[in-house]
Amino acid sequence: MKLATYRDGSRDGQLVVVSRDLSQAHFAAGIASRLQSALDDWNFLAPQLEELSTSLNHGRARHAFAYEPQRCLAPLPRAYQRADASAYPSHLARLRQARGAGKQADAPWPLVMYQGGSDDLLGPCEDACFGSPEDGIDFEAEIAAITGDVAQGASPEQALEGVRLLMLANDWTLRNLVPEELAKGFGLIQSKPSTSFSPVAVTPDELGLDWSGGRVHLAIQSSVNGQRSGEPDAGAEMHFHFGELIAHLAHSRRVRAGSIVGAGAVSNADRSRGFSCLAEQRADDVLAGGAAQTGYLRFGDVVQIEMRGRDGVSLFGAIRQRVSDVADTEVPVA
Repeated sequence: MKLATYRDGSRDGQLVVVSRDLSQAHFAAGIASRLQSALDDWNFLAPQLEELSTSLNHGRARHAFAYEPQRCLAPLPRAYQRADASAYPSHLARLRQARGAGKQADAPWPLVMYQGGSDDLLGPCEDACFGSPEDGIDFEAEIAAITGDVAQGASPEQALEGVRLLMLANDWTLRNLVPEELAKGFGLIQSKPSTSFSPVAVTPDELGLDWSGGRVHLAIQSSVNGQRSGEPDAGAEMHFHFGELIAHLAHSRRVRAGSIVGAGAVSNADRSRGFSCLAEQRADDVLAGGAAQTGYLRFGDVVQIEMRGRDGVSLFGAIRQRVSDVADTEVPVA
């Protein structure tokens, strides 16, 4: 099934079930008013949501209405936690090689993960607001999982059973602020603004055989101002699958329902597939024998991220955001 959260004036929005073809929607208020509520009691409520989804997909839902992605918040507008990893070796390899810091040939790829902000997650059509283009504004096209409860010390196989929903993410990064924060040795805060998510989150079964081994075996497509940036395959070169990522997070603590775990910028060794972030494109410029020709984002640029099934139908809907000056944005008052 496919789930979304509609804007209703509250912080957490209203849960809706969305049809498979993203044409119709239906409020789930009679089952769960918020996605977090559904996640907290998943075993009891998910079958009821599935029943509504089936009725919607077969044209039998009595109060269906036209689905409008512009009304969507992030599926979880605020989450109990969000962690993000780097599961694609070619992404890290290009960045490190471009700055002359390669990996020892016999050293295993490390599983790296950071804890990101989760109190203010952006919807798919909201402007992404920043202080200055000089901070090096970059997008990162990713896949993320929403978990149920996962026990402390869970194995990767057990952790994989905790995946409830999948969605796309744009893990915005301010590249020019990263070096100073890394040099302090304590974590990324100012260089990692609010992350954006696809309008729809889907249960893994919606992907059919393209969800296999804890990986999504489809291309993730990204563009800037309508110009292709990349369409790398998200499954083939994902070194750590979602079970391994979630188990890493659960190594020394319980993971609670409603946690979001991202897999990092999707990347392939084949440069012809393009790139899921501008930093990797810039690294490729350097490795090709010159200086970085690709610039970071400017105010007014529009980033789009989407994934289509083998039938050409959008699976999660599109993240489509304009980069804006925070000085031109009204601050909402609770």
